[in-house]
Amino acid sequence: MRKFNRRTVLKSSAAAIATAAVIGRANAAEFSLKYGNDLPVAHPINTRAKEAVDAIKAATNGRLEIEVFPNSQLGSSTDMFSQVRSGAIDIFTIGSPIVNAVPIAAISSIAFAFPTFDQVWAAVDGDLGAHVRRAIGTGINLIALEKMWDNGYRQITTSSKPITKPDDLKGMKLRVPVSPLFTSMFKALGTAPTAINFVEVYSALQTKLVDGQENPLALIDTAKFYEVQKFCSLTSHMWEGFWMVANRRSWERLPDDLRGTAQRLLNEGAVKQRADMVKLNATLEDELKKKGLTFNNVDKKPFQDALRTAGFYAEWKQKFGDESWAILEKYAGGLA
Repeated sequence: MRKFNRRTVLKSSAAAIATAAVIGRANAAEFSLKYGNDLPVAHPINTRAKEAVDAIKAATNGRLEIEVFPNSQLGSSTDMFSQVRSGAIDIFTIGSPIVNAVPIAAISSIAFAFPTFDQVWAAVDGDLGAHVRRAIGTGINLIALEKMWDNGYRQITTSSKPITKPDDLKGMKLRVPVSPLFTSMFKALGTAPTAINFVEVYSALQTKLVDGQENPLALIDTAKFYEVQKFCSLTSHMWEGFWMVANRRSWERLPDDLRGTAQRLLNEGAVKQRADMVKLNATLEDELKKKGLTFNNVDKKPFQDALRTAGFYAEWKQKFGDESWAILEKYAGGLA
């Protein structure tokens, strides 16, 4: 019978622990980044972002790992914007709240500027997008990746009546994002806009704090607004996208090869997500009808005419400046 040797057992245990520690270090990512957003888990942006970060980990042999925190797990959109600027998180997908720090970022969401996606992508992948990215890089010292992610054309949902003409909006309490452009537009149409962070919108609709809200169909679906709204009016009043921004210190500390791989795969994810949204929007109206929403089409010209008469376009041309407005109209045609 083998005699128990305490010294041998201790040496073996120490060796096993040391081996495990080496394996643990080998499996640990050399660089780890945190990526947050305020979108539901099922949103196409999160689907493609998860796919992209998995591809980044594989392509870098595990050296770079990006962990995704969707659905406001790390705070509201305004909270996460502060966090990415301070470096508490490394990457953030941001929509309209960015305009509070970089006003020119709102220019791609000017009401009725882009009737088609072809015009949208030409603008944001071209000179207009480059113009905004430079402003983000110099104004708040973040890195904005080249390809915007698609949030889609925004539609109005209400609990009391459909919106068919500008007068239907007069006096209505409508939730809007925390963005001066949205507030300005709906004030020009006679609405009482109420700025609320996205994570709080469902409860605001449920408790009748507001009468309605406006968002793309994908968000109306994934956020289950159909449970607390009755009508959806297809106004397509604004297109909105998301900039994927990174904290400059976090991004630039990555070696060139890792940074290049991450940039390429995240941009590819954005382009794939744009195609996903086209397919999704082709079926969403029917799906949402089955879930209880009543749809109506809207003639957009009276709304655009009302904004022009109210001085909305002239106001924002002055705010953005002639140079920026000229870049916008290069793709959108005459607005003001």
